[in-house]
Amino acid sequence: MQKANAQSLRVGRYSQPNQIYHLTLTCANRRPVFSDPYLAKHAVHSIKRLTQEATTIAFVIMPDHIHWLMQLNDRKKLSDTVRLLKVFITHKAGKIWQKGFYDHALRKEEDIKDIARYIVLNPVRAGIVRSIREYPWWDCIYL
Repeated sequence: MQKANAQSLRVGRYSQPNQIYHLTLTCANRRPVFSDPYLAKHAVHSIKRLTQEATTIAFVIMPDHIHWLMQLNDRKKLSDTVRLLKVFITHKAGKIWQKGFYDHALRKEEDIKDIARYIVLNPVRAGIVRSIREYPWWDCIYL
């Protein structure tokens, strides 16, 4: 059943250079892998390492998933960029990923700053912290 779900995530996926995407990568069985500060820090470094593949606008490393708002560069396809990120993180964390990923290509009418705020405030909405200033595993070009 998980395989069918992963396939359905790919239906209609189109990799467009310079397109802005909101991506969600989830740990298998929602395991809180990134509750370990060492692995959360490694995930941050892994995202920042992908400068030739994508321009990061915002991200947050949650205990059991990652939100990443990025603009795809013209060097790789979306699925290849996500695969590379998963490989970088897997190098230290082991096989942690749920198959597939969720992507949303932003439309012209969507406000990038609003989506970036939504991403960054995930730890506050989840009740992990009271203020984003208390949470170390995020970044945003607007804040």
